[in-house]
Amino acid sequence: MDPMQSAQISSSQGFADGQNSATKDSKLSVKDLVHWRDPKKSGVVFGLSMLLLLSLAAFSVISVVSYLLLALLCVTITFRIYKSVVQAVQKSGDGHPFKSLMDKDLSIPPETFRKNVDVSLSYINRGLKQLSRLFLVEDLVDSLKLAVVMWLFTYVGAVFNGITILILADILLFSVPPVYEKNKTQIDQYIDLARTQVNTTIAKLQEKLPGAGKRSKAE
Repeated sequence: MDPMQSAQISSSQGFADGQNSATKDSKLSVKDLVHWRDPKKSGVVFGLSMLLLLSLAAFSVISVVSYLLLALLCVTITFRIYKSVVQAVQKSGDGHPFKSLMDKDLSIPPETFRKNVDVSLSYINRGLKQLSRLFLVEDLVDSLKLAVVMWLFTYVGAVFNGITILILADILLFSVPPVYEKNKTQIDQYIDLARTQVNTTIAKLQEKLPGAGKRSKAE
């Protein structure tokens, strides 16, 4: 192999590696987004999610979806007309501006659909089993925990509606992870202390409840 071919091959490999690394960097996971690994992308996602939730708080779901689709349609129609005018003036034959997107196969493969359905079904069955265990009082302590949580949610529901809770959850989702990452040691100490107190309280409660103590001993 002559030096010219070797240089071409090495440059092609370098270009391919650069493309792969760029593709890998462009794909951020949810964990990377909430930890603000890329502030620009995290800011865009946070801003869009907040805009959507605030829109849902002010308007109905139908209105928000209609406005979003109408805005998207206006953008695509405007761009289509603009490209048509440019092609007519320049007398070029570039064709439809969205041809590359229209040629893409957007259909969902049956294997992918079945796989996602199977995964969803496993989660649903697991949730139904857990609900059955809680509401049929298989473990009295766990059922009492659920009752306390539901009782607390009645007060939360009296103060906040669903959209407000989603807005607060969105803010916490993008603010708590970076704060926790910076103060991980101190926060873990407090969490371990709180977990110890909760486990101690639950153990004392299980000793006083009839049946729960026997069940824990049997296990």
